[in-house]
Amino acid sequence: MTTDAVQTLAASRRLIVKIGSALLVDPETHRIRQGWLDTVADDVAALKAQGMEVVIVTSGAIAVGREHLGLTGRTLRLEEKQAAAATGQIRLAHAYQETLARHGITVAQVLLTLDDTESRRRHLNGRATIETLLKLGAVPVINENDTVATAEIRFGDNDRLAARVAQMISADTLVLLSDIDGLYTADPRKDPEARHIPLVREITAEISGMAGEPPPGYSSGGMVTKIAAGRIALGGGCRMAIARGNRPNPLAALMTPPEQGGALATWFLPGAEPRTARKRWIGGSLKPLGVLTVDAGAVAALARGSSLLPAGLTGVEGNFERGDLVLVRGPDGREVARGLSAYGADDARLIQGRQSAEIEAILGYHGRDEMIHRDDLVLS
Repeated sequence: MTTDAVQTLAASRRLIVKIGSALLVDPETHRIRQGWLDTVADDVAALKAQGMEVVIVTSGAIAVGREHLGLTGRTLRLEEKQAAAATGQIRLAHAYQETLARHGITVAQVLLTLDDTESRRRHLNGRATIETLLKLGAVPVINENDTVATAEIRFGDNDRLAARVAQMISADTLVLLSDIDGLYTADPRKDPEARHIPLVREITAEISGMAGEPPPGYSSGGMVTKIAAGRIALGGGCRMAIARGNRPNPLAALMTPPEQGGALATWFLPGAEPRTARKRWIGGSLKPLGVLTVDAGAVAALARGSSLLPAGLTGVEGNFERGDLVLVRGPDGREVARGLSAYGADDARLIQGRQSAEIEAILGYHGRDEMIHRDDLVLS
């Protein structure tokens, strides 16, 4: 992969695009900028036609909904923000549905809070839903569940939410569309000597110090939350771009390097691929809640890169739930792997030693064929 390719969207396989309220909603009319959104939808359709999977993380529910409840012209209380979000979500989802329907693309609304990405069980449920939607050709449109969120509303964390979703589904590219074309050494609106930073490979104290104050209007995150999102994205092996969004077809403009006429942006480049980084996190960041003992055949299969199947289980210890971290030990008691269990301890005991085809008859439902999928497993 060339440096030019890394600093464009061209090499992406799974892309997340974050759209903020300041871009999406006109601050005077409180209405969605439908013409601009249509150009973004045109870009999304073009990228999907090239085989790219696209997820949109959007703000704007509160900004859109407040007008319809007569809540304009003043600072809103928390419960008023939640009420505005409840009506705004409907209009927001309809706008995305209409614009992508022009290209025959199905839209699916997914509402999340940061807690949904931090709880392992909810994390896995969310990941499975989003990945299924992508396999079916839909474009998931994700927003914070502002009707029930509290601190999330006050801090305006959709930048970080987008990065956490990228981590959740092992996306390789995250684009934060902004009103500025990337990171500068100082606020370019105040300092004419400010220099654009085209590439960041590590978020140092100096880089963090370049974040200025958020602009006036609906935007509440500013560069501070974008730098925080960069930390999360890089930690998950996902590259990230901060790019100007207040122009037509902002994604198409990122398909070409700036030196060849493409859009200026700041690219944050990780040192690991998404799956490698995620497995490193599994291997060292969580406390195991149970132990699975497996036979010699399963140990050999794991060494070849296979998933752990229920047929190879000979014992289950602990009281764990689906999505919890467990150790995998061979017949000699030695740890051979660790990973995220697809079944809770009680169900695991019921299906241990059995074939995957028998799971539904035993449990009354058919979850995954694997006890631990190889994507959720790290060899010790």
